[in-house]
Amino acid sequence: MERFQRVVFGVALRVVGDRDLAEDIAQQAFERAWSRGSTYDARRGSVGSWLIRITHNLAVDTARVRRPFPIAPEVLDLLISTIIDGPEHQTVGEETSARLRQELSALPPEQARAVILSAVHGFTAREIAVLEGIPLGTAKSRIRAALARLNQTMAHPAPWVRTRPTRALGPTG
Repeated sequence: MERFQRVVFGVALRVVGDRDLAEDIAQQAFERAWSRGSTYDARRGSVGSWLIRITHNLAVDTARVRRPFPIAPEVLDLLISTIIDGPEHQTVGEETSARLRQELSALPPEQARAVILSAVHGFTAREIAVLEGIPLGTAKSRIRAALARLNQTMAHPAPWVRTRPTRALGPTG
């Protein structure tokens, strides 16, 4: 598998554009290939093309999870000022905190610990790996999986979130 490391990393990097994330995806691709080796069929292609397909699929899935919701800039300014200046900001903050606590409790314990250590306490993935006695890639995977799930469960349609990107109107209207 060592001979495929550069190719697998290159595919992941090209899709996600982030070196650290590409390293994680490459590691996951090799783990998936190792755990699902029995599904490889030489009649369908080479080992290299099989690994590239696995890597590409993982990278695309990761990129989809990380895609932000588009928000109009003027609405974002209004939202920020409302949160900071509005008297209801405390109530909204309490509701959000309660919901976040609920969603954290629904995560697997190891993912919840990893994301809290990272996001709340400022630990790096390397520090979490040492603290938990796990490989660095596992720590990164736990953090990423927890954040992806929180992003998915905490995201809700709101009036200031666009459902699809708008396009600028040109001179033709």
